[in-house]
Amino acid sequence: MTRARSNLIDPGTTPYYHCMARCVRRAYLCGYDAFSGKDYEHRRQWVVDRLRELVTIFSIEVCAYAVMSNHYHVVLHINSQPARDWDLDDILNRWTQLFTGPLLVQRYLAGQTLSSSELSRVKEFAEEYRQRLQDISWFMRCLNEHLAREANKEDGCRGRFWEGRFKSQALLDEAALLTCMAYVDLNPIRAKMAKTPEHSEHTSIKERIDQTRNTATKKQPCLLKPFRSQGQNPDTALPYFMTDYLQLVDWSGRAVREDKRGFIPSDTPPILERLMIDPDEWLKTMRWNQRFYRAAGRLKAMKAYAQQTGQLWIQGMGSSGRIYT
Repeated sequence: MTRARSNLIDPGTTPYYHCMARCVRRAYLCGYDAFSGKDYEHRRQWVVDRLRELVTIFSIEVCAYAVMSNHYHVVLHINSQPARDWDLDDILNRWTQLFTGPLLVQRYLAGQTLSSSELSRVKEFAEEYRQRLQDISWFMRCLNEHLAREANKEDGCRGRFWEGRFKSQALLDEAALLTCMAYVDLNPIRAKMAKTPEHSEHTSIKERIDQTRNTATKKQPCLLKPFRSQGQNPDTALPYFMTDYLQLVDWSGRAVREDKRGFIPSDTPPILERLMIDPDEWLKTMRWNQRFYRAAGRLKAMKAYAQQTGQLWIQGMGSSGRIYT
């Protein structure tokens, strides 16, 4: 049953969400379309560039992404603290990078003198924009509308480009976040578009690997929310070390290959042990969308989420109880 977006995305429940958008009918977001003979490979960079732009405007961070042929995945984190600290000019300057804004806002930014009532209305606009700039629905709208306009312009057509509104899943705890990020980063390998993570073009894991290989900087990518590292504030970083995550993704990628399906190496990554994740169930959960729908997490968290959204049961509870022991 369709549910209101406000019931599905609640920062009070979790700040982490997995979002996915798919093109309508036979439309191609990226890649080579054998049916029409057209190559849309260059559009992959459109997605990455737009994400890079939006994270500098919104109070939302990207944890993982993968750009596929007719859809893309992105794991987002709502970081509300910066938005709370923005002053009036910060908010209006950010918002007007995306939208023109009302005439009163334009006059204020142009330095014109406003009456007290006009200034009060500008402040009301700013508070509304403050909320929107930490709203995943607005983030995805600014991403998808931009991509649709660019694609329709290039194709010389009008009409819908996406099959519908983006799909979202609440990631209720660290275990769900880890599982989903690995699933997203492994998408090109599962689709046989790449053999290894370091060759998976237009994915977050390749961007992280490329950046750390850069001997000049050795810094984590500015587009992506950083992993915990020495000197990194744990409150502003992903709750894992990057070396552990890379080992985990590489191990998972090897294990789900056709010639090695179900094989569990003896050197199971330490992060699985720390999070008490069952390795056999982890492999099955690499078929992520077949197991979880609206939300993912440990069974206790999913039961609480179901109760909060007025449901007795949500898809994935059985899987959750098996994988997250």
